[in-house]
Amino acid sequence: MAVGTDIRTYFNGEWHDGDVPVMRAADHGAWLGSSVFDGARAVNGLTPDLRAHCERVNRSARALMLTPTVDTDAMVSLIHEGLAAYPDDAAVYIRPMYWGIDGGPGAIAPAAETTGFAVCLEAIPFTAEATTTLTTTQFRRPVLESAVVNAKAGCLYPNNARMLREAQSKGFGNALAADAMGNVAESATANVFIVKDGTVMTPIANGTFLAGITRARHMANLAADGTPVVETVLSFDDVRDADEVFLSGNMSKVQAVTAFDDRHYQVGPVTKRVREMYWDWAASADGAA
Repeated sequence: MAVGTDIRTYFNGEWHDGDVPVMRAADHGAWLGSSVFDGARAVNGLTPDLRAHCERVNRSARALMLTPTVDTDAMVSLIHEGLAAYPDDAAVYIRPMYWGIDGGPGAIAPAAETTGFAVCLEAIPFTAEATTTLTTTQFRRPVLESAVVNAKAGCLYPNNARMLREAQSKGFGNALAADAMGNVAESATANVFIVKDGTVMTPIANGTFLAGITRARHMANLAADGTPVVETVLSFDDVRDADEVFLSGNMSKVQAVTAFDDRHYQVGPVTKRVREMYWDWAASADGAA
């Protein structure tokens, strides 16, 4: 089921209008979960870090033992070709995808030489000043020894989905998840930052979660602005004690957190500054590269 509207699909070498079927019943990705994707955004004619997202989906494919079939330059070009059908002020979610087609020896591993590829563009509104609330969850982020956490793989997301369902059943918008050691990892959908006494902190990238492209962009922008981010081990009490909390992900870029269980926060000056710097960068020559 589609999330957005006004969908365009690139498949089999051409663009199609609508939500086009791309996967067959016997495709490896359909029954054994060998699929990867990435998510970028087009907002008001800007496509921040599109190249980095295209590079990452190819890395994710290799991590799932799939052979990527579209190089970065070609992928960026065809995405811009697809976006040309939308109005300049459209907010579009950009999703390149790979999946396994044939099974290798023993069927469980995909055959590396047969890989499906598609790009889905969906018009999904962008909320410039998005906020959410957080709660804890019983479910944790896995480690590399038990899951393909070094890829943006579709098979990881049912775990995130049950985190979200648990949080929503408690009346919150999102879940703050622990890593295997019990320290803060990320939310069910995005990386997390906290601010305490002017210091910006984020969980150290320990391999249990995807340290995102937008996360890295915020860290670079903050460093250039004279506020380097401290990557460290964070406890849930650190989050409760924070002055500001915000999430960093592709869908909203910066999402202020207004509550963590019964702890409430204001949308603070650092969160507002991070959002301002992000869009200033996106509109710059560097952001357009």
